[in-house]
Amino acid sequence: MKLSSFASMDSWKRRIVATAGVVVATLVLYSLLYQWGMRVYEGQTVSFIQALQVVVESITTAGFGGYAPWSSTAMNGLVLLMNLTGVLFVFLAIPLFGLPLLREALKHRLPTAADASDHIIISPYTRRTSALIEELRAREHNYLILEFDKDRAEALYAEQHPVIYGNPESVSTLRRCCLSDAAAVVIDVQDHVTTSVVLSIREISDTVQVVSVNKDTALARYHRLAGADQILFPRQLIGENLAHELPFMFSVVGDRGIKISDDMEIAELQVAPEGPLCHRTIAEIGLRERYGVQIIGAWFEGAFVSPISPREQIDSDTRLLISGAPSDVRSFQQETHVMVKPLRERHVVIAGYGRAGRAAAQVLATADVRVTTIDVKDKPEVDIVGDARDPEVYQQADIAGASALIIDLDDDSSILFATLVVRSSNPDLYIATRANQEASMRKIYRAGADYVQSLATVSGRMLASTVLEREEVLAVGRKIVLVQLEVGQLSGHTLAAADVRAATGCTVLAAIRDGTVLTSLGPQQFVFQDDDEIILAGTDGNIRQFEERFLS
Repeated sequence: MKLSSFASMDSWKRRIVATAGVVVATLVLYSLLYQWGMRVYEGQTVSFIQALQVVVESITTAGFGGYAPWSSTAMNGLVLLMNLTGVLFVFLAIPLFGLPLLREALKHRLPTAADASDHIIISPYTRRTSALIEELRAREHNYLILEFDKDRAEALYAEQHPVIYGNPESVSTLRRCCLSDAAAVVIDVQDHVTTSVVLSIREISDTVQVVSVNKDTALARYHRLAGADQILFPRQLIGENLAHELPFMFSVVGDRGIKISDDMEIAELQVAPEGPLCHRTIAEIGLRERYGVQIIGAWFEGAFVSPISPREQIDSDTRLLISGAPSDVRSFQQETHVMVKPLRERHVVIAGYGRAGRAAAQVLATADVRVTTIDVKDKPEVDIVGDARDPEVYQQADIAGASALIIDLDDDSSILFATLVVRSSNPDLYIATRANQEASMRKIYRAGADYVQSLATVSGRMLASTVLEREEVLAVGRKIVLVQLEVGQLSGHTLAAADVRAATGCTVLAAIRDGTVLTSLGPQQFVFQDDDEIILAGTDGNIRQFEERFLS
């Protein structure tokens, strides 16, 4: 790994060598010109060392000690040019050396050591670990960023992040991070560097939890042999989730609900076009009265809303989050999905055959689905080589007759273009895509996607569930998050008194008392106790609001 300090040092060396070379070349050139000019225009012969002396005195403006034998215009002009060159060198030295050195002196001195305990060391700062940092900050949990890029470390330090600048492969650097007293270490470097970092960690501590974020599953065994405790593959998980989100996969894969207890289950449901729920309000549907289930929330164009007004109308772009007895949830799913038009052939196009695309294809292969793959590179198992933004590529893939499209591209702008292109050619196609930046999700929804999942959010949630002992994540890759948390300041209060849903947007699904899951929580009757734990449903933002309100 080449650290930025080395690059910075090399830059200074190159700058000094180049400047010295220019100066020396200028002195030599002017000396030769002076010798030639004195011979041609003044009729005098001078040695090179005499010429060099005159050039140096001219450029440094030190004067000639009364020696000024030039009578010709050409020689006086040459001496004047040399004087101006000296002044120019002075002015160039300021931006080349003076200002950079002044900036370096005025910059914050980055910490090289820390005094911390029970903290989580994160190295380096990436899009994935930034989501984990947000989780940790919301929980007021100690963390320390070990960053090997100096510019990024300075930016993080300016943003008040606890950061140390150094090489994560260095044992001495890890010691300065108080690794022996850390709760966990999260590594998100290049896969081939991870093994070296893990070995350095294990040289200091055999007990600290080591979690690595990986791309290449083939290298996972080496990381485990080196001593990594947990190896996470967010891209594979997001690919599997995208495949499972296709409408017809509900019946193919079976029950997609999450079991909370023997008498409670949580499930997401895509409203079927022309089904019994479409174009009706929540009050008209009568979920509890007709189906025995209750609605926790719903997604409208990518935005999760909870609680939902009874007057809210849902359509085919709506996804419902419901809870109820497993038998009631299953009956509800079956009754609402039987009205979906049967597909003559399940044909899915995957645009972008990276790790997520490959994972999605593997899930679909188990469900008797015909898959057509598109990628800009000619790889094994790629059916069409071309740009996923090119409409002609989708014509080759028979997108008009496809059931769904999964987009797995590394650039959100390309995802937007691909979604717009495909939506314009097939308005009825179901489009599921990933978003590399959480901020891009709403734009991708507006471009026409039916389902968007943030890679950063999935990664952050996976990491949080792994390194935070007090939180158990029940659903990592879903649109909503189900978490198990301490009761905190809810202790001694009822649900009605705390008004959790109105205050945070979260729904309390169950309480855990003495190892027993309690789902019948009377809003006015059930009082939480200190040792209770609760199961919550909500978005990442909802969960953070709950933690800030009741756990901080």
